[in-house]
Amino acid sequence: MNAGRMRTGLLVRGAAALAGLVVLLGLGTWQIQRKAWKEALIATLTQRLNETPAALPPSAGWAGMTAQNSEFLRIRARVEFSDNDDALLYTSGSALRDDVKSPGYFVFALGRLPDGGKVVVDRGYVPDKSYPRRRGSQEIVGALRWPEGPPWFISAHDATGAVWYARNHRMMAEFKKWGAVAPFYIEQEAPVPPGGLPHPAALTVRLRNNHLQYALTWYGLAAVLVVVFAIWTVKSRSENEAGIWQ
Repeated sequence: MNAGRMRTGLLVRGAAALAGLVVLLGLGTWQIQRKAWKEALIATLTQRLNETPAALPPSAGWAGMTAQNSEFLRIRARVEFSDNDDALLYTSGSALRDDVKSPGYFVFALGRLPDGGKVVVDRGYVPDKSYPRRRGSQEIVGALRWPEGPPWFISAHDATGAVWYARNHRMMAEFKKWGAVAPFYIEQEAPVPPGGLPHPAALTVRLRNNHLQYALTWYGLAAVLVVVFAIWTVKSRSENEAGIWQ
C-alpha cells in the first residue's frame, strides 16, 4: 500500500515539478534571447546616432523607409514651418535626452520640404505651454523617428488636441487636418534657436539591459526546484522504508 501511494505521489508531484522546470527554463532562455536582441538594438542605435547626418531622402522614396531600416538615422533638411497650430506632447522626462529632467512638452510642428513633401518635426522641449512660435525656413539636423501606438487606458490627446499623450505624429496630423505627412517625424537636434526654446538636443542611447540578471534568476529558480524535488524524493523514500510515509 505504501509503495503504491508513494509511486502515485511521485508521479503527480514529479509531473508538476517537471512542468515548473520547463516553464522556468523557458523564461530563462527567453531572457537570453531578449539580451541578444537588446544588445543588437543598442549597437544599431549607437551606430546610427553617431553617423554624420545625411540628406533626407525625397518624398518619392519614403515608401521604402521603415522603422527597422531607418529609425534613428541622422538627417539634415531644409524645412519651411507653416502657421498651423503646434501639437504639444506631454512628457514627464525623457529616456533619450539628458537635458529633460522635469515634466513639460515636446513641440510637434508641421513643415514643408522643398519638393512639396510634408513632415512633422519635434522642435524640442518646453517647460510649459508658453513658448515662442517659430516659423519660416530653416536648415535642421535631426533623427528620424516612427510613431508609437495610441495609449490603451487614456485618451491620446485632450479635448482640443492641443496636448497629446501619445507620440504619434500621424494621429496629430489627422486631428489637426495637416494633410498627408511622412511616415516618420524628425526629432530636431540643431540648431538651438535664440532664447533656447523650444530646446532641441541630440539623442543618446540609454536603454536598460538587465536581461542577463533576469535569466540567471529564472535559471536559479529552476536549480532550486530541482534540489527541492530531489530532497523531497529522498525523504519520502526514507519515510516509506520506515513505514511512516503519508
